[in-house]
Amino acid sequence: MTRTLGDPAPTGAAPVPTGPAPAGPGAPAPVTGPAAAGTGRANWHRRVAALPLAYLAALVVLGFVHPFLPTWRWAAIHLLLLGAASNAIVVWSTHFAAAVLRASAPDSRRTQAARLVTLNVGVLAVLVAGTADRPWLGVGGAALLFAAVAAHLVGLARRLRRALPARFTVTVHYYLAAAVALLAGVPVGAWMLVVDDALRPRLALFHAHVNLLGWVTLTVLGTLLTLWPTVLRARMADGAVRAATVALPLAVTGLALLGVGVLAWWRVVAAAGLALFTLAALVVLRPALAVARVRPPTAFAGWSLAAASVWLLVALGTDAATLLSADDPATAADRFGTVLLPLLVGFVAQVLVGSLSHLLPMVLGGGPGPVRRRTALLERYGAQRVATANAALVVFLLPTPPFVRITTSLLILVVLVQFLVPAARVLLTARR
Repeated sequence: MTRTLGDPAPTGAAPVPTGPAPAGPGAPAPVTGPAAAGTGRANWHRRVAALPLAYLAALVVLGFVHPFLPTWRWAAIHLLLLGAASNAIVVWSTHFAAAVLRASAPDSRRTQAARLVTLNVGVLAVLVAGTADRPWLGVGGAALLFAAVAAHLVGLARRLRRALPARFTVTVHYYLAAAVALLAGVPVGAWMLVVDDALRPRLALFHAHVNLLGWVTLTVLGTLLTLWPTVLRARMADGAVRAATVALPLAVTGLALLGVGVLAWWRVVAAAGLALFTLAALVVLRPALAVARVRPPTAFAGWSLAAASVWLLVALGTDAATLLSADDPATAADRFGTVLLPLLVGFVAQVLVGSLSHLLPMVLGGGPGPVRRRTALLERYGAQRVATANAALVVFLLPTPPFVRITTSLLILVVLVQFLVPAARVLLTARR
């Protein structure tokens, strides 16, 4: 069987770089270590990694000043999704696409940087608009977001067209579908900034589902195909590629039915779409579970990704119950908060932190020694951090007194700080 990049290196050999793409016979290995630094890849990733970290740091600040900001919930959601997650998706999906397709980038670093600048100017405009009640500024920001993601979509499509047939091409198909989903969700979000009418609950449900399940979750499901066995340093499960290939049309069909169902408020259609999407997630996660049975997670990145997968399924089940039990769109939109917390904190945040903890040490260059030191720094107190975050989230979701909810939310912020501080040290050390 072909060994993946996450498999242990042969005795006496240098550690195998844990990049995202499995290596096959004759396939060029990703450039890492000193060579990566020499090509400028390490410097690029050091700079762009600061973007999601900055938004996560802003979330921590927001956690302490939120009593003075009436729209803090909206701001927190968009800091995580539009800020941290979208930057990570644009950067790392480009990186993974290059690895799995083994094709040179059609866009220069300067073009990619311009795309990220456009994305972040748009994100900041939307954040300011939502917190300062400047709706048309938000519309302009949404237009910039749309342009940046459209350019990202075109870049991925061009790379896919130029590449030779590859085993893991399906990963890039997930990225393309995710980008299309965001392009459908962004105009709806912009419309809600300037119009407040009877359709708003339906638009909010559409916007939330398409962005969370389309843009974020599809990207994660496509990436787990190669990232999960790499994190566990294990062989990919037999049938994993086939499972991902079968799951994608199920997920896309389910997402389309879900979107139409919430817009038209056809609850049965929406629930059927959500069921299809959940089935697709289960199809993708089944081979991942098979890998984990052979080699269970032993470090923070693996534990975080495993916990995030569980929270995704919990959130999808809660979402189905919420949609089916609601009498009208307004009720469903009001109850969607019970779905948001498991999705945002349990799934999105843990995937983001866990993935960065694994990927950052590898792409910053310097050779095996620095990679091991960075990994050790980011994995420090891993068991405590995962246990604290997930236990706190469980308690927060229970019907508990306010002081308990305040305590658990502070614990989650502390765990986030425990990631951000060593991550910042890693980036600063790599610069030196």
